Amino acid sequence: MTRLQEEDNVTVPGTRRSWRIGTRGSLLARTQSGTVRDALIAAGHEAELVIVRTVGDESSEPVVELGVGVFTSALREELAAGNIDIAVHSYKDLPTAPDPRFTIAAVPPREDPRDALVARDGLVLGELPAGSKVGTSAPRRAAQLLALGLGLEVLPLRGNLDTRLSKVADGELDAVIVARAGLARIDRLDAVTEALEPVQMLPAPAQGALAVECRSDDSALIETLSQFDDAATRAAVVAERGLLAELEAGCTVPVGALGEVVESIDDDGRIFDELSLRGCAAAVDGSDVLRASVVGSPQDAAELGRALARELLELGARELLTSDFTPPQPNGEQPIMSERSERITEVQA
Repeated sequence: MTRLQEEDNVTVPGTRRSWRIGTRGSLLARTQSGTVRDALIAAGHEAELVIVRTVGDESSEPVVELGVGVFTSALREELAAGNIDIAVHSYKDLPTAPDPRFTIAAVPPREDPRDALVARDGLVLGELPAGSKVGTSAPRRAAQLLALGLGLEVLPLRGNLDTRLSKVADGELDAVIVARAGLARIDRLDAVTEALEPVQMLPAPAQGALAVECRSDDSALIETLSQFDDAATRAAVVAERGLLAELEAGCTVPVGALGEVVESIDDDGRIFDELSLRGCAAAVDGSDVLRASVVGSPQDAAELGRALARELLELGARELLTSDFTPPQPNGEQPIMSERSERITEVQA
C-alpha cells in the first residue's frame, strides 16, 4: 500500500462516514485536495486527506520520459483497492482513455488556465535578452516559446513549484514558465512577472482544472460530489481533452488547447451559451506551429474537440507531432518558422 499518512481528519457531528481523499504529497496537491475536503465539510460530511506517493513525485527524470499517468496511477490504484474514496487530480495529468472503474464526479470551477512567466528583475517575456536561460517542464511550453523566435535558451525543469521559483531567485535561471493556477493555489502570484496570453502560448488541455474522481459503483458519493461540478468548466475541459484524444497525444507532447463558454446573441436578440475552442500542435523544436479554432454548443463539447483535432490533422499535425527533435542552436539562434505556423483555420461545428 502506498499510503503515507492521514491529515486533518475533521469530524462533523451527525455524520456517519469520513470520506478519505487521496492526494499527492506536494504542497500544491494538498492545497488542491484541501479545497475538496473543505467543500465536503461545509456540506456536512466528514473528510480527511490521505497522502499517496506517485512515480512522478519520486523520480527526478523528465516527465516526458516517465510516460502518461505518472502522477495519477498510484492514486487510482488506491481508489480501486478501496483504500481511499476520492482521488483529486490535476485534470491535465489524467490519461485521456476512460477507465470504467472510475467516474469524474465533479469538475470544480477552474483557476486561470494561462501559463505564467516568473523572471528575474521583474522582466516580461519580450524584455528577456537573447540567450536568457528559461526553464520549463513541458515540451508544449518549450515548443511555443521557441516558436516566438526570441533567441532564448530553453532548458528542462523538474521539482515542485518552490524549487522552480528558487532557480530564478538563486540566479541559476533567468526565468521559468509554470502554470499560473498552481501559483494561485499556493498563494504565490506575487512571483508572476507576466501572465502569458493564449495568443502567445496556449495552455495544456485541462490546465487549471481539477478532476474529482471516485469509483463508478459508488452512486451515493457520486451524487454527493456532483454538487461541486461546474458545467462550464467541464464542457471546456471535455472539449480540450477530446482534441488531445483524437490526436492520440498524451500530456507530454506539444499540444495546446483552451475552451471557453461565452455568451452570444442570436438574430432574435436571445442570449445563449457558445463553446469556443482554440488548439495548436507544434514541432518540439518550435520550427512549426499549427493553429485552428472551432465554435459550437457546450452540449457538443467532445465532438467539438474531435472536429478541431481533425482540422489540425488535415493541416499536418500528425507529421509535426511525430517528427524528430532538433535541439536549439548553442548560439541561441532559433529555426526558421514555416508558413504553416501562422495559419489559423476557423471551423464551424
